Amino acid sequence: MRFPVGWTRHCSRTTTPRSYRCLATVADHPRVPQTIIEKVVQKYAVGLPEGKAVKAGDYVMIRPEHVMTHDNTGPVISKFKSIGATRIHNPKQPVFTLDHDVQNRSDKNLAKYASIEEFARKHGIDFYPAGRGIGHQVLVEEGYAFPGTLTVASDSHSNMYGGVGCVGTPIVRTDAAALWATGKTWWQVPRMVKVEFTGKLAPGVTGKDVIVALCGSFNQDEVLNAALEFTGEGVAALGVDDRLTIANMTTEWGALAGVFPVDETLLKWYDSVLAKLELRTFASSQSGIPPPPAHPRINRERLDSLHHSSIRSDHNAEYSSHLIFDLSTLVPHVSGPNSVKVSTPLPVLEENKIIIDKAYLVSCTNSRVSDIAAAAAVMKGNKVAPGVEFYIAAASSAVQQESERRGDWETLILSGAKTLPAGCGPCIGLGTGLLEEGQVGISATNRNYKGRMGHPKAQAYLASPAVVAASAIKGYICGPTSIDPKNLPPVGAPTFSISQDKSSVSASTLTSNEPLLSGFPATFSGPLLFTPQDNLNTDGIYPGKYTYQDDITLERQAQVVMENYDPGFAALAATLIAKNASDESTSIKKGVILVAGYNFGTGSSREQAATALKAAGVPLVIAGSFGDIFKRNAINNGLVCIESPQLVKDLTDTYAKNGKRGAGGKDGELTVDKGLRIDVGMVDGKVVVGGAPEGTKTYTVRPVGPSVQELWICGGLEGYILKEIQGESQS
Repeated sequence: MRFPVGWTRHCSRTTTPRSYRCLATVADHPRVPQTIIEKVVQKYAVGLPEGKAVKAGDYVMIRPEHVMTHDNTGPVISKFKSIGATRIHNPKQPVFTLDHDVQNRSDKNLAKYASIEEFARKHGIDFYPAGRGIGHQVLVEEGYAFPGTLTVASDSHSNMYGGVGCVGTPIVRTDAAALWATGKTWWQVPRMVKVEFTGKLAPGVTGKDVIVALCGSFNQDEVLNAALEFTGEGVAALGVDDRLTIANMTTEWGALAGVFPVDETLLKWYDSVLAKLELRTFASSQSGIPPPPAHPRINRERLDSLHHSSIRSDHNAEYSSHLIFDLSTLVPHVSGPNSVKVSTPLPVLEENKIIIDKAYLVSCTNSRVSDIAAAAAVMKGNKVAPGVEFYIAAASSAVQQESERRGDWETLILSGAKTLPAGCGPCIGLGTGLLEEGQVGISATNRNYKGRMGHPKAQAYLASPAVVAASAIKGYICGPTSIDPKNLPPVGAPTFSISQDKSSVSASTLTSNEPLLSGFPATFSGPLLFTPQDNLNTDGIYPGKYTYQDDITLERQAQVVMENYDPGFAALAATLIAKNASDESTSIKKGVILVAGYNFGTGSSREQAATALKAAGVPLVIAGSFGDIFKRNAINNGLVCIESPQLVKDLTDTYAKNGKRGAGGKDGELTVDKGLRIDVGMVDGKVVVGGAPEGTKTYTVRPVGPSVQELWICGGLEGYILKEIQGESQS
């Protein structure tokens, strides 16, 4: 991994020509073909030498248009202050939106919210209080997420901005602090994947069905850590709300961004938004009242510019793969239980009459005006079934106001729905109405991981607003009577295919000796623990109920780490640490080495998933692959991540139940401890595993480069930025 040279000025122990290796590639011909995403990133990249073009795989410095933080603004403020920063580099760049724990009226939470508002007012930062809405929806409504721009957020669902042609991608809290202090941070441009939609949706099939089916159809990590570009004839017929839903859940699909084109559908939508803004005044040519100031971000000048100069991908732009999905073959789908990688046609699931206890129309995924209208159309004249609780919350106050004006909000209330304030609430596992042990829920949210919306022993399904409403009426998972089976394609799996570019080679497969910086261990060594599980998400690593306890100590984080996956993990790790305690040399870092499956750390952007593991005595994690946000958190906090598919395969074959990941070890244990020891070399990438009956095995991995080593030496990105600030003040 390589950062731009400007970031290595104060921590660097060595400077070689190799420092430039992974920067944007030199354009040795007049025009390097780029995707729309690469072009947008090019606009926001800083410090690029003239003539360099941004391409997938490059590490670049970016200065995004905006950076959003929500309830996690408090910890970001603490980080900002701890690194010695006192001034916001560009007060127009950050946006604060309070949205996650808005039901919490405790003195402690209200004081937290007040302190965030005070900080915003002091520094002139745009601030949206609790009740205004979910941050992602607010950013779209207020134009912070705008076509052709790059906007980031300290939240995993910033992918949603791609629904309006904005490259939205998640960052983590430490990145946010760095952006406040310097206006910039680092980003590795993901591999590019083209997702082509053909055909047109049948009546009653929605954008939620599209993304649920995509997650279930392409469920072998085809888009993991990729940036998706949606194309094809089928895109034009998708409304903006459907696009926002699809882009939002590209996070669950495994992608880092999902961007729709700036086309006539989107431009007409913005024209209608602007028309509504212009109507909110008594000014007219006859009244003599001057018109109000134009909206700072959604205004005629900006929209006219979009009409005349939208960015498009070059015809010969490069993609790592090309997925094709026929919308005309899709019927309504339901995701789950407890996994977005399992999706079932609704007519099939409906035959099982799965009884539900709770239904939810909440979240930034499907609580916009059209979603509430769809649910109200189903609920009108009906009542929520006895024994079922139906919770609703608008994505924003503006959405609720419009739904009230239309009469849809009242329809839902009269049918027996229970209202919650505009905010995340049950979707993040906070506040009223969570799933209890043994309960089943159906939700229009984006995430149904075990324990996400309540008790780990509850079951959660995901579906469209209309299906959620119909299920609330009947008391079991079903579709609305308004969907005529005659208008649907044959029930079954939708038609999809994939075209892979065989010439592309993953950089992670390349191995070479790396120079070792002074202060970085030559070897990581210790007992090996194996969690035979793919897609072990951040909720499993660090439960959401602890995420917004900002005063939780590292010691306490260590005690609850992996609680939702294996409640016994923390105690086991602590026992091994105590048993293997010994003096460390400067060249050997000792601790428990965790080995996991593929896509380790997928899910939300919570930084504690990395810090809790490190606090528990895990200095290094080996996996088949990592969720990118987790890897970013880990790098920023000095937790080393190494990929070794072969080691994962061998441990799976030997110790996992039935030789497959997903059901624990052969003895039923969720964390396998067989007395193995492991040494991971940081120069040559040699991994030596001993203690097994079959003897010692050696593997080769790609060792981390000097940039990751420098962050580790500096104690993470926070310490790195502190040195940057100090260096600037001294110069």
